[in-house]
Formats: sequence, structure tokens, C-alpha cells
Amino acid sequence: MRLGVLDVGSNTVHLLVVDAHHGAHPWPAHSEKVVLRLAEQLGPDGALTEAGADGLVKAVSMAKAAAAGLDTDDLIAFATSAVREATNAAEVLARVREETGVRLEVLSGADEARMTFLAVRRWFGWSAGRLLVLDIGGGSLEIAAGIDEDPSLAVSLPLGAGRLTRERLRVAPGHAAPPTTEAVDELRAYVDGVLDPVVKEMTEVGWDRPVATSKTFRTLARLAGAAPSGAGLWARRRLTRTGLRQVIGFIRHIPPGHLSELEGVSMGRAHQLMAGAVVAEAVMRRLDVDALDICPWALREGVILSRLDQLGPG
Repeated sequence: MRLGVLDVGSNTVHLLVVDAHHGAHPWPAHSEKVVLRLAEQLGPDGALTEAGADGLVKAVSMAKAAAAGLDTDDLIAFATSAVREATNAAEVLARVREETGVRLEVLSGADEARMTFLAVRRWFGWSAGRLLVLDIGGGSLEIAAGIDEDPSLAVSLPLGAGRLTRERLRVAPGHAAPPTTEAVDELRAYVDGVLDPVVKEMTEVGWDRPVATSKTFRTLARLAGAAPSGAGLWARRRLTRTGLRQVIGFIRHIPPGHLSELEGVSMGRAHQLMAGAVVAEAVMRRLDVDALDICPWALREGVILSRLDQLGPG
């Protein structure tokens, strides 16, 4: 069957269409995304602005049309932290449903962590033993660990790269100057403080194989020397703590407006890279992780796999 998954995140609205059936590898048939930066369109009262809601309705409508044009059998649509935290989320979701016919399910942070964990478990298999899975999104950091397909512990923390860029570094796209040393040091101290309550819990669960997913970690790994996307899905990619520190050492002196000139850094997320790197370094340091395997599957694949499990064989 052909499944579509529509991911409304803090930075983008991303449609992924795959051909799959129960027990099989989901093969991508189509992928497209629109950069909305919804998290940056929350007003002082925490509500998504009218312009933000307009953009969301338009993006969802376009994605639905694209999915229909590709003869998808089912479209699974979900939203994460930006919509989840909007004070007018219910009104926005109702408008999307009324104007597009698409019902967006809002995932909790813990559900994000669990779905991503499922995708990583299926990718690496049971031979990976206990997994630790890290995922830095635009609005939140998800951490999960365990031996089964459902993690023993799954947490979500407000440490997304986009959120910290806006609220802590106060850097905008195209900014002419890199964040100051003082701002980066203050951000590191803040991240450490937020991580404090979960470090002991995660350590008690334990893991055999630490893994990272999603765009921020993939970009940092590429800058640290991992294989480019052109090397294919199966190329093994890793990010070491030493390599990450070297990356931080040179990107902290580059204006955000120029970071997209580096290979593997997208223009839409370049200004968030420093905050993402600080979070990655902090969580690796606090959990005493020397190296992370990079998994090409993440939340969207986890949602697809979960739906296939629900449908069962046939």
C-alpha cells in the first residue's frame, strides 16, 4: 500500500509518501516540504498568528493534494511542539480540519520520543541491544532508552534548536554576527540545568548503543566528516564528541548568515546550528557518550511503522 505522512513541525511542514506493507521496509516514493517556521510565528500571548495559521492551512492543503495525486491509500497527519504549545491550538486545528479536511493529531513530547525510538529499533534490529536515542528538533529534545520496541523511559525537554536560538541566543536568519561567547556559555549552563533531572534516570536505564536521529544531528555529523547524503541510505555515519567539539570550535566564529555556505548545512536551519550543537554536546557530555551512530529513520518513519503494525498483515 502507499502511505503518506504529514509532519507539521516547528520549522517545516513535511510530506513523506512511502510504499510499504506490514513486515516490509517502507520505501520512499516522494518527499516535499515547506519551510513555515511556525514556532517563530507564535505571538506574545503564545497564540499562533493569523499569518501563521494561514500558512499552515495552505501548506496542509498543498500536501493533501500532492498525496492524492500520488494515489496514497492513507494520509497520517500529525503536529509537534509548535502547534502543541500554541495557546490557540484547538482553534487552529479546527480551522485546518474545516478548510482542508485533514485532521491533525497533536503528538505529545513523550509520544514523539517513543515513535522515534520505534523507528531506530526497527532500523538497527535486536542485535543493537539496549538503545539510547537522541533527537533534537526545532522545539524540543527527545531522549528515550530501553531494550524493547517501546522504550523503558521516554522524555521530551524544551531544548529544541529553534527555540533556544530565538529565546537564548536571540539570533535570526541572516544575522550578521555570531552569538557572543557569553551568550553561548549562558546557553550551555541553561541546557545543563534542564538536563539535570533526567541524567540520573537515563543512566539507570542504561544502553549498549547510543544513536541520534534527525536533521540537526545529521548536519553536525556531516560537518564532523561523516559521509554526505549522496553516499546513500546505507552508509554508516557517526558523530564523535571530539568531532562535535571541533565543529563547535569553528562554527561559533561564523555569522549565521554564512553557515549555509558549509556543505550539508541547509539555509533554512543554518542560524539554529550553534544552539543545536550546544545541546548535542551537552547531552553527550552529561550522559558520557563518546560517539553516536546516526540513524536515517526518525519520527515520520516511526509513525508509519506504528500505523502498519495497527493494520497488520493483509
